[in-house]
Amino acid sequence: MLKNKIKVMVIDDSAFFRQAMRTHIGQDPDLEVVGEAPDADAAIHVIERTQPDVITLDVEMPGMSGIDFLKKVMPKFDIPVVVVSSANNIVFDALSAGAVDFVAKPDAKMGMGYGVFVNDLKIKIKISATANRRAGRAVAKAAATAAPIQTASGTAAKGGSKAVDLIAMGASTGGTEALYEIIKELPVDMPGIVVVQHMPPVFTQMYAQRLNQSCALEVKEAEDHDKVLPGRVLIAPGDFQMRVKKSSDGSYYVRCEKGERVSGHCPSVDVLFDSVAANAGRSAVGVILTGMGADGARGLLAMHQQGAKTIGQNEQSCVVYGMPKVAYELGAVDKQMPVAAIAEEIVRITGR
Repeated sequence: MLKNKIKVMVIDDSAFFRQAMRTHIGQDPDLEVVGEAPDADAAIHVIERTQPDVITLDVEMPGMSGIDFLKKVMPKFDIPVVVVSSANNIVFDALSAGAVDFVAKPDAKMGMGYGVFVNDLKIKIKISATANRRAGRAVAKAAATAAPIQTASGTAAKGGSKAVDLIAMGASTGGTEALYEIIKELPVDMPGIVVVQHMPPVFTQMYAQRLNQSCALEVKEAEDHDKVLPGRVLIAPGDFQMRVKKSSDGSYYVRCEKGERVSGHCPSVDVLFDSVAANAGRSAVGVILTGMGADGARGLLAMHQQGAKTIGQNEQSCVVYGMPKVAYELGAVDKQMPVAAIAEEIVRITGR
């Protein structure tokens, strides 16, 4: 139990939903709902009165939209926001506008019941309460020239090499923007890229489509037996474990299979990185980005031990410096750097 409860405010136009949120959030000994509002305009006064630590926000509301609220109102208060939304691309607009994370509303078609929703919401409220919410893209770009590149003790920085034929990336909280920051800067002749971003089903497909529309590389949600091709990015589908396999001709493909959670997640970065270590070895590059916990740290160490080049996002540019921190402390990271410098480092390593 936390010494001081995290004060939560709920913004949602449904009175029934607000009451349900108040009841279920209040059952957690570490959380306390201190205020609620039916829309963004009313929320301003409640925020000033209750001084919450975290806000949950329904972005589809009457009056001022949730996106405008994030852009115009929240900078004044500097309070982390967890977006609550149905399966809709608007969640990515909200993340770009400054929300720390999102939770999908209960949806039987997505296989997500109310119990799963409440559990995920509580976890993300707690993560958001400690998040570095200023570590957005603008801050990350500024940090690129100021923050030093750190080399893990006992590891030597590797030079550029055209032998790299596979890049694997893993991220969680804050990762949607971090991945975009990297992928949009990569040229079309990059080796094939495989990605795990902790995200529910449906949203992974929407995220892949969003990246595909804004980046030079082809980006798609991975399907079982998809080939890992130069110029292509494969995003692991929600609720599936994705592994890289090697064909007899030396090319790579992915297996996407239902499975148990590993390191608390499905898809899991550890599962992906372990498969890359086993099948690509020194021909791969591993990148671990912002996120709570340790998923991916052990897998990145396995990649490092097989001779892969490894990169970790630094603390200053992480929304949550968890996964990269554990990987760095394990000695799995060759270089630790701001997110805005990672694309350039990947290009240098691959000799592009």
